[in-house]
Amino acid sequence: MNGLAIYIHIPFCRRRCAYCDFASTAGLEALIPAYVDALAREIAAQDRATVPTIYLGGGTPSLLTPAQVQAILDACRAAFDVDPAAEITMEANPGTVDAAYLPALRAAGVNRLSLGVQSFADGELALLGRIHTAAQAVAAYDNARAAGFANVSLDLVYGLPGQTLADWSRSLDRAVALCPDHLSLYALEVHGDTPLGRRIAAGDLPAPDDDLAADMYELAEDRLAVAGFMHYELSNWATGNDAACRHNLTYWRNEPYRGLGAAAHSWIDGERRWNVVDPGDYIARLREGRPPVAGREAIDRAGEMAETTFMGLRLLQEGISLARFRARFGQNLLAVYREQVRELEALGLVAVDAERVRLTRPGRLLGNEVFARFVAG
Repeated sequence: MNGLAIYIHIPFCRRRCAYCDFASTAGLEALIPAYVDALAREIAAQDRATVPTIYLGGGTPSLLTPAQVQAILDACRAAFDVDPAAEITMEANPGTVDAAYLPALRAAGVNRLSLGVQSFADGELALLGRIHTAAQAVAAYDNARAAGFANVSLDLVYGLPGQTLADWSRSLDRAVALCPDHLSLYALEVHGDTPLGRRIAAGDLPAPDDDLAADMYELAEDRLAVAGFMHYELSNWATGNDAACRHNLTYWRNEPYRGLGAAAHSWIDGERRWNVVDPGDYIARLREGRPPVAGREAIDRAGEMAETTFMGLRLLQEGISLARFRARFGQNLLAVYREQVRELEALGLVAVDAERVRLTRPGRLLGNEVFARFVAG
C-alpha cells in the first residue's frame, strides 16, 4: 500500500477493564474537548502525505461525540491528501453507542467499525470488567448495520480463567451468526499490574491454560473456515480480501505509519518514535507549541529486515513475498536468513516455495518461537 497510514489514539475510558494494560485512563473525560483541540494542532504540524487509511483506537474512541470525530477527520483532510476511498476505522465499546450515535458517526466519515465485544457470555464480561452485556453487544452490531456500516469487525478474547471449550464455542457461534465482515480473536494476556492479574496471582482465579487456549484457537480455525472466513493473519479472519483490515496490513507489512495523540507510536523514514503517555501532558505541550514526542529510536537496515520478516510471517496467506523482500532490501531473504529458515522448515513450522515463506498450521501455534529466531538473528 502506498502512502502513510494514520493512527490516532484516544486514551479515555469510562472504566478500565480488569485485564487492560493499554495506554488508557478512566475518569478524565472532561479533558476530551481539550484533547481533540490538541490532536488538531498535532495533525496540522505534520508533513503532507497521501493517506490511504485512518484508524481511531484506544482507549474508547466512542466516548467522543460524532462532532468531535468529525473535527479530527476534518483536521486530517486539511493536513493530508486523504484518499477519497480511504478506510476509516473506529473502535467502539458496545456500552457507549446507541441507535442515534452510530448514524451520526457514519455521517462523520467513519466507514469501518470495530466493536470490542470480547465475549457473548455475561459472566465472562463481568469477569473482564466490561461495561456492556452480551445483549448490548448484539444491539450495537444491529444498530451499526442499520446505520449503514458495510464493514463491521468484532473482537473476542479466549483463554479466560475458568472458560471451557464449550463456553468459547458458544461465543464463537454467536459471533458467526451475526455475519460480521471481520473477526479478531485474541488469547488473553495476563499482566501482573492489572486487577485480573492480581486476582490470578492471589489464587482467586485459575491461571489461563495454554494447552486449552491452543485448543480454542484450533477450534476457531476450523469453525471459521466452515463459515467461509479467510484466516489472513494469525489473530484475524475476514469474509474476503476486501474485508481485511487495510490499516493493520500496514503494520504487518512493516510499512510507514504516523501515530498521533498521547502514547501513539510512529514508524517512518527509518525511525520509530512515540509520544508522551499522559493526556494532560500531551495537551499542555501542544498548547505551548512544543512537540509531544517522548522518544525516538533509529532502526538500522538489519533491524528493519528482521521486523519485516517476523511481522510478515503473521500474514498467513501472503506470508513473506521473496520478490517484495528483494525489491525492498536488494537481498534474497533465503540467503539472509538461511539457517533460520532451514531450521524452521525442518521443524515443520514454516513452508517455503518459489514465491514466499509462510507459517504452517503448527507454526501458527508457536508463532512467538518462530519470530524469536529472526529477532535473535
